[in-house]
Amino acid sequence: MVYKGSCHCGKIAFSAEGEIGSALACNCSICSRKGSLLWFVPGDQFTLHTPKEAVSTYTFNKHLINHHFCPNCGIHPYGEGKDPQGNTVVAVNLRCLEDIDLAAIPVHHYDGKSL
Repeated sequence: MVYKGSCHCGKIAFSAEGEIGSALACNCSICSRKGSLLWFVPGDQFTLHTPKEAVSTYTFNKHLINHHFCPNCGIHPYGEGKDPQGNTVVAVNLRCLEDIDLAAIPVHHYDGKSL
């Protein structure tokens, strides 16, 4: 299935393909503040419909994850990183997808704070 998503103002638009089996809620310093629910997809299953120049990026700690956000409305619709094999993985914020029932998606809690 292909899901469409965006930030609040629509300046960042994207689509992601796959089946949403579950969401991840992380308690690390940035995820807990953003309140995002993450769905991980391979990089080739994510399409950014916005020019990359329109997206702002924040990194911290080991600078392994690019936390992307809208410079206009401030919403964080996705992040990018690499899996152990070096492949791009996109963490889609499920709260930014259209027409999904978040209550129907099981949430797994991850202790990122302890990393």
